[in-house]
Amino acid sequence: MTSRTVLLVEDNPHDELLMLRALRKANAPADIDVVRDGQQAVDYLFRSGEFSDRPKGLPALVLLDINLPKLSGLDVLQRLRSEPHTKLLPVVMFTSSDEDRDRLHSYRCGANSFVNKPLEFADFTTWAKRLSAYWLGLNIAP
Repeated sequence: MTSRTVLLVEDNPHDELLMLRALRKANAPADIDVVRDGQQAVDYLFRSGEFSDRPKGLPALVLLDINLPKLSGLDVLQRLRSEPHTKLLPVVMFTSSDEDRDRLHSYRCGANSFVNKPLEFADFTTWAKRLSAYWLGLNIAP
């Protein structure tokens, strides 16, 4: 797997489409893999279940929604931080929630960043450009 892969964990088809379109429009230098629930995210990252034959390696970045079926984004994050090989994986929590408790809990669980989902496509595009520039350009991964 290329180190320039982003894992998008999003259960809302509309938000998934917006994010994919925005990342393409931003010319994000990465392949985007998508999973749609917390259990799929864990299986993908730990190469188990339906992803047991996925090539070795971790994505450069995980975009993780908080409210997911099966396992919440916070449960996924806690699992990632509990394992040595995923402990330092960059994770951006994104949500439509503006609850302080969600933001604080995300950071306490080890999130690298927390952002609210934009409501308009133009804002998604701006967000995707900034995300791509920082996390896939400027940031030096562990």
